[in-house]
Amino acid sequence: VQLQASGGGLVQAGDSLTLSCAASGPTFRPKVMAWFRQAPGKEREFLSAIAWSSGNPYGEDFIKGRFAISRDIAKNTMYLQMNSLKPEDTAVYYCAAPQDNLFGRSPDYYTYWGQGTLVTVSS
Repeated sequence: VQLQASGGGLVQAGDSLTLSCAASGPTFRPKVMAWFRQAPGKEREFLSAIAWSSGNPYGEDFIKGRFAISRDIAKNTMYLQMNSLKPEDTAVYYCAAPQDNLFGRSPDYYTYWGQGTLVTVSS
């Protein structure tokens, strides 16, 4: 199983960016996938998760209204649409998937991780 995150870059405050996470593997059928981020010197932080079959999203309050998670089942790809970006959103963004359908805010729930994609927001 491989998760490949992409779409990061250098943007200005107020800009938008869409991250992608492509999942591959002959037997990989995710139940849930999630986005985390890790800013320099800080712990990895849960942002949002999505139930793969239903598309139901679960997210932290602080991202609601700015970030939106989605997925394309046919492409086995998850997305994170980020709007109104702020300098404090600067971080490495990771996608992750648990081995089963149990998930939560802790990184410990997640078995599979993408390599991370860097988002830098300048003021």
